[in-house]
Amino acid sequence: MTAVLTCRIDYTIDPRKAGEFARYAAAWPPIIERCGGRLVGYFLPGDGANNQAMALLDFASLAEYEAFRGRLAADEDAKATKAEADANGCVLVESRTFFRRA
Repeated sequence: MTAVLTCRIDYTIDPRKAGEFARYAAAWPPIIERCGGRLVGYFLPGDGANNQAMALLDFASLAEYEAFRGRLAADEDAKATKAEADANGCVLVESRTFFRRA
């Protein structure tokens, strides 16, 4: 797949629950791959703000991303992973931005 679209997911996390977020991030790679996304990686806080994290996913097109989101919504592991994060409160805010390659 030649990626023409990168989705950046920005997370504001509860820094007191960084371990829970790390487990959340570790659960996603097989789910993302199974649902048709290509995970570049999850990035946890390092130097600087301790409440910011990010994930990067590549897609060949916006249509491919939309199909991925549909499969993700139906995936039982995805639902369980999201529900666990909602219950433990490790993710406070999540937003997406799309970038095209220069």
